[in-house]
Amino acid sequence: MSDCIFCKMLKNEIKISSIFEDEFVLAFHDINPVAPVHVLIIPKKHINSMADMTDEDSRYLCALTNAARVIAAQLGIDKSGFRIVANTNDDGGQTVHHLHWHLLGGRRMMWPPG
Repeated sequence: MSDCIFCKMLKNEIKISSIFEDEFVLAFHDINPVAPVHVLIIPKKHINSMADMTDEDSRYLCALTNAARVIAAQLGIDKSGFRIVANTNDDGGQTVHHLHWHLLGGRRMMWPPG
């Protein structure tokens, strides 16, 4: 999508410092972190939200999961623990309508989240 900020990042129209990239996903630190570790992981295909995924998109879900595991280990939060959040659509708190995961860690996560 032409107005999607994450698509612009994927096309290098907006420069970022990625911390992980493979064939299916790109990851970078959130510019407004809510935890000591706050990484955004986005698929390289524009998918509006989890609700819009198709069976053919399942490879992206696997890639998001693998990236979260690898990044958590790289950033040293794999043993202490971390949280993965995927806000979905407006009532779910999604503000950028390009599927993405928040990888949060570096502190104890509370429940309920909000």
